[in-house]
Amino acid sequence: MIAVAALLLLAGSPPACVATGALSDQAVAPAQLPGSLTIQTPRGATRLAITVDPRSGPGLPALALAKALSGSVRAADPWFELVLARQTFRFLLHAPVLLFNDRLQPLAGPAFLVRDSLFIPLQFVTEILPRVLAERYDWDPSGIRLIENGPPVVRSRPPQEPVRLPNGLRPGHVVTVDAGHGGVDPGNPGLYFPRGVREKDVTLSVSLLLQKELMRQGVRVVMTRTTDTLIKRVDRAPYCTHECDLFVSLHVDALDPKARRRYGEVRGFHTIIVGEENSEDADRIAQMENDAVRYEDDAPAGRGDQLDFILRSLQRNEYLRESARAAELVQENIARVHTGDDRGVKQSNQLAVLNTARRPAILVEMGYSTNAQDAKILTGRKSQQALATAIADAIVAYLLEYERKTATTGSGGGR
Repeated sequence: MIAVAALLLLAGSPPACVATGALSDQAVAPAQLPGSLTIQTPRGATRLAITVDPRSGPGLPALALAKALSGSVRAADPWFELVLARQTFRFLLHAPVLLFNDRLQPLAGPAFLVRDSLFIPLQFVTEILPRVLAERYDWDPSGIRLIENGPPVVRSRPPQEPVRLPNGLRPGHVVTVDAGHGGVDPGNPGLYFPRGVREKDVTLSVSLLLQKELMRQGVRVVMTRTTDTLIKRVDRAPYCTHECDLFVSLHVDALDPKARRRYGEVRGFHTIIVGEENSEDADRIAQMENDAVRYEDDAPAGRGDQLDFILRSLQRNEYLRESARAAELVQENIARVHTGDDRGVKQSNQLAVLNTARRPAILVEMGYSTNAQDAKILTGRKSQQALATAIADAIVAYLLEYERKTATTGSGGGR
């Protein structure tokens, strides 16, 4: 319901009513909403008026909410930050999104201004705050009040160290692995591959090995495909949902037939992330990969939706650093098993398979099918296993770094 409401709002056709499930399980017209709610804290009770904006829906005054909960509001252009219980919630004005713990999630309605006063969506108090900080806040629908339980009691016994896997990871990480191309889309023809082998076959083979290796290391894996089938480019990255830590798409590079004289000299591997620094190489790859659209008329649709495109520019900035670090680690690890050149990390804002990502995302070009040496690495069973293991080790290293970073900032990484 939240995603539908958000889409309607962004499309310029706001719903006749904006409902919050915590107030009612059914849609509620603005006239049926209560005029106010209560913030109940150990310091006393505060009643806040609910303001209904014709386009944005019901909201609460941000400054009054922050004062009642001993928090603060500050501008961090283009965001507004609401700090409660030492946690920062970031709202983008007039956009139905919330950024919390480096995760972007849709809202039923956006933050909005009324005569220069900032209003936070009502849904934040009735649904989100009691869910993400359940140990601190409870929502009482019958009394129409948010109850602050106060800071947790300090116990004499020190907290237990979180359970960790043999590799040091906390359990619960999720990675999406995407085998490029498939079905009627063969990818590049594989000039030096064995007869009948195409890019789609190599990407699937290495992806399945990568899946096994990640699972062996305690990482849950979501696959976009496990058979020779075609998934639309824009439907691949959305398989990596809010619980997913990283989207990894595997591909094979190839030079244009016009560059035949360079087939013997150009080889190696590189990784692409979403970014504005488009290189000539990245533009060439984007053109080659995006040409696959001609195969997609009858491709089965995955789990993508239009909200992916609406949030794309926001997430490109939010996850650029994480994507870049994951790509660097992939390059470092593949370099240990690949005899070709380390061609580095490149940026592109034209790859459809990355532009729809909600989470950190990378596209790995594992070698050139137009080079005989690379072709042997890409099609040999032992070398495919070595590539899969190297990429898996890089992913685990990235997740370990992410856990350390979020533990340092207090945001609790490693679900």
